[in-house]
Amino acid sequence: MKHVSILVLEGQNNISSMIGPYKILLRANEYWKSLGRESVFRVEMVGLSKELELYDGLFTIRPHATLHEIKQTDLIIIPSLHRDYPTKVQLNLPYAEWIKDHYTKGAEVASICTGAFILASTGLLNGKSCSTHWVAANTFRQLFPEVAVIPEKIVTDENGIYTNGGAYSFLHLMMHLVEKYFDRPTAIWCSKIFQIDLDRYSQSPFAIFSPQKDHEDELVLQAQLYMETHIGDKISVDQLATSYHINRRSFDRRFIKATGNTPLEYLQRVRIEAAKKSLETSQHSVNDVLYEVGYSDIKSFREVFRKITGLSPLEYRARYNKTAAVQHGAYPIV
Repeated sequence: MKHVSILVLEGQNNISSMIGPYKILLRANEYWKSLGRESVFRVEMVGLSKELELYDGLFTIRPHATLHEIKQTDLIIIPSLHRDYPTKVQLNLPYAEWIKDHYTKGAEVASICTGAFILASTGLLNGKSCSTHWVAANTFRQLFPEVAVIPEKIVTDENGIYTNGGAYSFLHLMMHLVEKYFDRPTAIWCSKIFQIDLDRYSQSPFAIFSPQKDHEDELVLQAQLYMETHIGDKISVDQLATSYHINRRSFDRRFIKATGNTPLEYLQRVRIEAAKKSLETSQHSVNDVLYEVGYSDIKSFREVFRKITGLSPLEYRARYNKTAAVQHGAYPIV
């Protein structure tokens, strides 16, 4: 029987990312045993102390064991953190060496949502890719530049290290782990019991673009403001660079350093975010929307929209604006 350690992190309130995995793995075990098989997992909550209060004392967790009591484990699950990630990483430093030590002994490690900050603090993600909540992706990149962040991914799986995207997408990570450690039929059974869609791979449709302005490059800030206030205009990045008396190569380099995006990528994200809001709230046709946000070609608009959101404009409208979708024939009336 394999041992699972679900960590109880200090200074956080995300109880769902601890109890959720605990319940799912126990139910998978129960189903497995109902088929006449031996339990796959012994699941334990593991903390730095014997008791931890959450949500200002509303809930209390009493871990099964403290960190120093666990001498061997096979799967470590790191729950998500509650904001102020650098401070929370410092609060939980004792976990970092413990995780690293057990990984070198053969344990696998899975981080949930912003639990990736704890995982990255071990150094185990250096040179690897990971996912996290899209809201925290830029902060993560700043703190851990040696890790390739791909926040559009729901689940990553690399050399016994698993990560997942934001919030309740941890359910998809758990289905991935159930399928790996049990089998596909058990994952399907769990997905039906907990009503989880299997095989969802992207969190892009849920992402909201937030302009990255926590930098001090005044030229880039001016360019960002211009793009955001002239969404419907025809904007040439070359001409924009020239207007600021800088060559295109230097402009791109400064923009990437400040925002993490090239100027063209930033312009596309700004426009597509505006298009998303229009599709969510208005009854304008897709053709009207693309003109509103500065596109003149439906094909290129659709390609960029799908690249950023994972959906076509009509699919996006059908998901987030039912009234307009019905009126435009994108959402069938049953």
